[in-house]
Amino acid sequence: MNSSAPPPVTPPPAASSAEWVQPVPPSAGSVASVQSPSVPGPPGRAEIVDWLAALGDRPAGEVRERIDSMELAWLVHQVEQRYAVELDDDQLDRIRTIGDAVAVLAEVIPGHG
Repeated sequence: MNSSAPPPVTPPPAASSAEWVQPVPPSAGSVASVQSPSVPGPPGRAEIVDWLAALGDRPAGEVRERIDSMELAWLVHQVEQRYAVELDDDQLDRIRTIGDAVAVLAEVIPGHG
């Protein structure tokens, strides 16, 4: 028997298998790194197109450059939910196209870099 192998880990009796995750030990010689949680930067064009495509359950290729009022409302909802920011009236007035949305959201949502 290999004495360096850790003993098997069993879940605590109160935990269900859906709630409990077995820890994975680092491999021999590896150094565990601690990373801060990833902070998403502003959405890019492809992500905005994907959000708009989901509104109409259509392929991304069918999304037009010009954003209509329903799409703008959907886009604002997505941004508020994902980034916890609110767009003011001036910013909303400036969003007429996907390109406008990319530019305005780049101003409103800080990047991480």
